[in-house]
Amino acid sequence: MSAAAGGGWEGRRFEVTVGPVAHGGHCVARHEGRVVFVRHTLPGERVVVEVTEDRHAGFCRADAVEVLEAAPQRVERPCPYSGPGKCGGCDWQHVSHAGQLELKAAVVREQLSRLAGLEVPVTVEALPGGPLRWRSRARFALDRAGDPGLRRHRSHDVVALDDCPITVEPAAQAVLGRRWLDAGAVDVAVDSAGVVTTATLDRRGRPQDVLVLRPGADVPEEPAGRAQRSAGGRDWEVEGTGFWQVHPAAADALVEAVSGFAAVQPGETVLDLYAGAGLFGGALAPGVGPGGRVVCVESDAAACAAADANLADLPQAEVWQGDVDAPGLTELLVDLGRPDVVVLDPPRAGAGKDVSRVIAGAAPRAVVYVACDPASLARDVAAFAAAGYRLADLRAYDCFPMTAHVECVALLVPA
Repeated sequence: MSAAAGGGWEGRRFEVTVGPVAHGGHCVARHEGRVVFVRHTLPGERVVVEVTEDRHAGFCRADAVEVLEAAPQRVERPCPYSGPGKCGGCDWQHVSHAGQLELKAAVVREQLSRLAGLEVPVTVEALPGGPLRWRSRARFALDRAGDPGLRRHRSHDVVALDDCPITVEPAAQAVLGRRWLDAGAVDVAVDSAGVVTTATLDRRGRPQDVLVLRPGADVPEEPAGRAQRSAGGRDWEVEGTGFWQVHPAAADALVEAVSGFAAVQPGETVLDLYAGAGLFGGALAPGVGPGGRVVCVESDAAACAAADANLADLPQAEVWQGDVDAPGLTELLVDLGRPDVVVLDPPRAGAGKDVSRVIAGAAPRAVVYVACDPASLARDVAAFAAAGYRLADLRAYDCFPMTAHVECVALLVPA
């Protein structure tokens, strides 16, 4: 049997008893000696699955299409578009919120055990507001008729939506239920002042038109200035649909965790990598005082411009534009000297072995790592361990209810 051919099981139905949760929004089962990654189920359930993808010799993917014995955490889905063969935007609509927190904690524990060799107790903390109507920024795909929706799991097919129950109502109402012609997708975001920004993209992902709708207004207008966000007791400016934590309470929670782990002292030097609009650097700058220094490094020009504006009242904060890679970081550290604290918030792929080793080689007293992917975090924790740093503490947050995503903040210190 070749890996390309798989087992010829696509479309086949059979009964399985479901095993543990796995990273990626599914659980693991076995059938006739093969691994089956099953969505829409829970550990311990007995279900009938339908194979949706079979391209590899060792495993296939399936949906639970009939529940024979349900787990206690199973609930009715609050979204009518969720379920086998439907919208792929959520992973855990069929699970109670408390059950979702347990699943995510199990995934973080398993990734740290398997990839970093660590047995770490993990509790995933819920954020205020509950599991619905939390998403303040989203991208909706458009079908060929211009109707907005989200794609089926691992598919390019668009499921047209009239509503998205995890998206805040002003954002959902601004995009869904209307037709968008001559575009491939629509980005939407709602800022702290209630301003709704929509930005269309063509079918190659290139930006087109940007419009804003202010509270109380009836007609969208051309954007003027940046969107307003609030976190850590400060106001922040970002591009209208640019990167910011999606959950309205996430930025405050992460700032609190980063600040607590960093515990900066007057006169210290902080290096803030993948700094975005300057959230963490700006939160830590007051703590280092006038004799300290905070250097924020970001590759995106628009984010750097926003960071410059956001940190203008903090003379100890600097914004440097550049890629965070091993050669560039090595050169930066020659100019900067030894940082006392390094904060990094890399993209989903993580910082990687080379960057992790360069950071460890700079010998900071603390590394505070913000991670949106537990597997990437675990791999980088292993790289830091090889370079003489240990995982001293970890906090995890449910910044993305109903999905498999979980945000972690890790503290690494010299071993």
